[in-house]
Amino acid sequence: MEQGSTRERTTDRSAASPYGDARVPEQARVHEARGEHTHGEAPAPGLAPRAVRRHSVRGQILEALRTALVAGELVPGEVYSAPALGERFGVSATPVREAMQQLATEGAVEVVPNRGFRVTERTPRELAELAEVRALIEVPVMLRLARTVPAARWAELRPLAEATGAAAARGDRAHYAEADRAFHRAVLALAGNEQLLVIADDLHRRSQWPLVSAPATRHGDLVADAAEHGALLDALVAQDLPVVSSLVREHFTGAQD
Repeated sequence: MEQGSTRERTTDRSAASPYGDARVPEQARVHEARGEHTHGEAPAPGLAPRAVRRHSVRGQILEALRTALVAGELVPGEVYSAPALGERFGVSATPVREAMQQLATEGAVEVVPNRGFRVTERTPRELAELAEVRALIEVPVMLRLARTVPAARWAELRPLAEATGAAAARGDRAHYAEADRAFHRAVLALAGNEQLLVIADDLHRRSQWPLVSAPATRHGDLVADAAEHGALLDALVAQDLPVVSSLVREHFTGAQD
């Protein structure tokens, strides 16, 4: 699959995007272009329209790149240039470069001077370390929540668990990753700690990036992983603390495979 790598030729804008629905909408591309080249528009009072439009496009590009990372469309070890990716998304290199800089701070890519950005090659040990840190943070929180949150609140999270199951059943790894983060974020949100949510979500996102040369996730593994969300809710409702602890630890470990 063509991907705009510096190792490959850059295709024209009419080529199909390898990022599926993540391609930036036409309206956003117009806004982005106007934000870079239009200087005569009077800004609304108290606002900076150009900065807002550019940020909006950058945010869409950032999410598209994150999706491509999870889906394995951005290959570990490959170098991608901002102009080539900009051609694929139908935008200038500027928002792509800004999004890539954000991914660099998250450890997903590294800057290659005068070339672009290389997707980080990660090891099984790194994933194991992430799983360990996530367990150290989330298990105690979930055990506390199991003792204090009423069953009705857990029932409200069933649709989120079912969404992970639906994505897994389709074999849609990218949407499964989004649904998986949404479920865990909703569980941890019941603790009322915003800093916890920020840290846990960052660790969770990092744990979803594929290993170098990793085989595609088997459909059965994805379905089994999703089923653990429903089992976790059952254990939380029953206040079965040993099962809660075991399920969370096994879930984090299984997510590496």
